[in-house]
Amino acid sequence: MKTAIISLFPDVVEESLAMGVTGRARREGRFSCRVYNPRTYADDARATVDDRPFGGGPGMVMMVPPLRRAVRTAKAALPAESPVIFLSPQGERFDQRLALELAALPGFVLVAARYKGVDERFVASEVDRELSIGDYVLSGGELAALVVIDAVARLLPGALGNAESALHESHVDGTLDCPQYTRPAEDASGSVPSVLLSGDHAAVARWRRKEALRRTWRRRPELLLEREIAAADRELLAEAIEDETLFTLGEED
Repeated sequence: MKTAIISLFPDVVEESLAMGVTGRARREGRFSCRVYNPRTYADDARATVDDRPFGGGPGMVMMVPPLRRAVRTAKAALPAESPVIFLSPQGERFDQRLALELAALPGFVLVAARYKGVDERFVASEVDRELSIGDYVLSGGELAALVVIDAVARLLPGALGNAESALHESHVDGTLDCPQYTRPAEDASGSVPSVLLSGDHAAVARWRRKEALRRTWRRRPELLLEREIAAADRELLAEAIEDETLFTLGEED
């Protein structure tokens, strides 16, 4: 996979891309990511990339020409089908489903804006898709772009040390992950659930699935309400809810 990021702060992006799973995957050639600074493509000696908004008001707006040149230069180095994605509060909410969708592409360009925003003519003429990582405002799109890259890179073949790791994480199958434990088995804050120490792989798998459903129902019930639940999962969820009801009744007694 080949990717590119358009950013006024390439050093920030490059430093982050060098770390962790993303950094290793990049060094191993599982994906490439080049950063393009719009200032390089500005018209004047001061490398101006923004100006005051027409109609007045606070803030500055990124200009079309430098962004357009940066994007088109980036696209020329990527596969022809690579979309241009603008990170924007107005965009479609980025989630695991979209991460999987992007991971299947041969490449893409991420545009990380700054200031008040970008000239709408750039969005209309150069952008294929807008994505948002959440309903809040950041100082710039670099963090959002890095979130997308990290979520996608870990899905690429060989990116994780254990290929199954990506199959057992929150949101992969529409649920949150189950609770995790490690050594020591006994601690002042509590004990590890006995089923995890039993060596019974079927029982462990059943417990993990049940706890994943329980946690999802407690914390993000809309994730379950928005999709069809398999019969086996419905049974486990019903057990989890019944367990909590009986526990609550016992407390009240």
